Amino acid sequence: MDRIFHIYDRIVKRILTLSDKAVINLINGLFGTNHPINSKITYNWTEYEDKDLKRILADSILTINERDIYHIEAQMTEDEEIVFRVFEYGFGHAYQNRILEKGGETLVFPEPRVIYLDEGRKEKVQDEYTLTLQFRGQGTFSYKVPVVKLQNYSTKELSDKKMVVLIPFFLLKLRKKLEKARTKDNIEELQRLIEDDIMGCIEMNEELGNISAEDARNLKHLTWKLYLEIYSKYTELEAVMRKWYDQSLDLESDRYFDKLDALQEEIQKKSEQLQEQSDLLQKQNEQLQKQDEQLQMQDEQLRKQDEMIKKLTEQLEKLQMK
Repeated sequence: MDRIFHIYDRIVKRILTLSDKAVINLINGLFGTNHPINSKITYNWTEYEDKDLKRILADSILTINERDIYHIEAQMTEDEEIVFRVFEYGFGHAYQNRILEKGGETLVFPEPRVIYLDEGRKEKVQDEYTLTLQFRGQGTFSYKVPVVKLQNYSTKELSDKKMVVLIPFFLLKLRKKLEKARTKDNIEELQRLIEDDIMGCIEMNEELGNISAEDARNLKHLTWKLYLEIYSKYTELEAVMRKWYDQSLDLESDRYFDKLDALQEEIQKKSEQLQEQSDLLQKQNEQLQKQDEQLQMQDEQLRKQDEMIKKLTEQLEKLQMK
């Protein structure tokens, strides 16, 4: 299960680095904005420290035209902790980019969206998450995180919103149905889903100019990769899928994911180094604390000696006066 979740994560990251046109259209569709296609995208591949000195890579925070900030979090299944994680990522970004003004510092949080890729248990997935922040003596604020349930969309709705880059995940629509029964009707339904809904939608959006030709090739390739993970045992459709498979993209995809893995390994190493440094600092702090306690004991002993000497001196002076 961890392996296939890793594949989903990789594909989401790859989707978010397609052409600027494709990504801007996705942002506009998800957030109801109207950014021009030629808008500048800044990827905030920034890592920051959490309270335990661990490193978090906020790889889904994008800034448009150096002004509008968006946070996209993709999920496979319901996660009760998601609102806290989104808030934590948002705070990390805001803290790293805090604004110093005359009246103090300002933290600007990205506008968030959570995308649920799989159908899951629909009754459990909320339409919006709310985190209530209560500031004693200052008031209460509701931090809201809207939810997009991808499998509730039709291909037409996805195209109308120009969010076609998410279409590879439509493969998940029939996953549970085929797991229950591998029938001829179900296989034929999967074939129609692939050829008409997914590949047809990609080609239509390429013709409409919502995505580039290269985007279309990459989306077909990502669909192939995801198909191999979900439906590889359904050999009946292998020939169908290979019609859309561009082998030349394998090397490009591998290079991208190699870079991503290298980046994650580097972050892991830095995290371990920081943990080692934290442990060392903790030990040094404990040693300093013991030394401080010893010095305090010595000071106390010296103080008592001073008091004793003072008393003896006073007694001696009294004797001399007699």
